[in-house]
Amino acid sequence: MTTLPTILPPYAALLALLFVYLSVRTIGTRRRLQIAIGDKDQPEMKRAMRVHANFAEYVPLGLVLLALVESRSPAPWLVHALCLCLLLGRALHAYGVSQTKERFQFRVAGMMLTFACLVGSALFLLGSTFVA
Repeated sequence: MTTLPTILPPYAALLALLFVYLSVRTIGTRRRLQIAIGDKDQPEMKRAMRVHANFAEYVPLGLVLLALVESRSPAPWLVHALCLCLLLGRALHAYGVSQTKERFQFRVAGMMLTFACLVGSALFLLGSTFVA
């Protein structure tokens, strides 16, 4: 019998709140620059849109993988570590890319942590499927 995740939900909730924050910030940029659709070739609008979209591109897959990992009942520290990688990775990436003068080290750290979550989760799932 598969148990429901117990570690993942608060991380998923925090990621949802971060997504809403990025959404509201993008909407605010649209209002301030008076851009209803697209980016009107405005660098600030393009940046806000990409930060928001990049988050939306990586987080769903990360959450699916994390739910699958937790469903295998690994050591709790592993689930926490993978969840923290995704949460911190996405927050650092969003911060770094959001800056007008981009903070590249935050962007790189954010992507490394995000990839650590995705690759670590994938390897755990493959290992627990084929090695068990």
